[in-house]
Amino acid sequence: MSAVARGEPACVSLLDTIDRRPYKKVAREQSQQRTREALLEAAIEEFYSDRWSTTSLEALAARAGVTKQTLLRHFGSKEGLLIQALVRGAAQVLDERWSTPVGDVDGALENLLGHYEAWGRRARQIGAWQDAPSVLAKLSQAGRQVHYQWIEFAFGPQLEGLDEASFSRRRAELIVICDVQTWWILAHDLELPRAEIKAILIGMIDRTLGAPRG
Repeated sequence: MSAVARGEPACVSLLDTIDRRPYKKVAREQSQQRTREALLEAAIEEFYSDRWSTTSLEALAARAGVTKQTLLRHFGSKEGLLIQALVRGAAQVLDERWSTPVGDVDGALENLLGHYEAWGRRARQIGAWQDAPSVLAKLSQAGRQVHYQWIEFAFGPQLEGLDEASFSRRRAELIVICDVQTWWILAHDLELPRAEIKAILIGMIDRTLGAPRG
């Protein structure tokens, strides 16, 4: 007897025939991804709060709302979790910094200030690791290289065509002007508002590039 003959809505019979396994698989994968993200974020928070060496697997798992066994299933070890967390952070930084408009001083500073407002405290910590144990020192060195490369990328059109000495000098000046420590002094030590910080940096950059604004 058909579903209609039995008095059942036709849509119920149709839904009963659908294989729900793909939907369950997607839901399970989404849940696992949320778990991974929660664990990665917990690791980053503990690491940059200088609690990593004393934080247990149980505490990390609890911070993420999961069990120690779940943490180990996803990352294998505490060190494995940290490595993946740092890799994820580096990828986020690269995506943000390299979204800057090339050759646009205003746009570059908007990108830079937004990045420092989100990552500045952590960037200063990374910069201080240059004399730390090897892994942290390499991370610190990599962070500095990213900044140097961003300067050449963001201000490439303004630096193009300069002789070697002029290029090196202006590149060095831009590296210092756009450094996280410069931003920190203006934003935190002097407590200047964002608009004033941007105006100061633009003035410094324009003088360096020889392009004063009217």
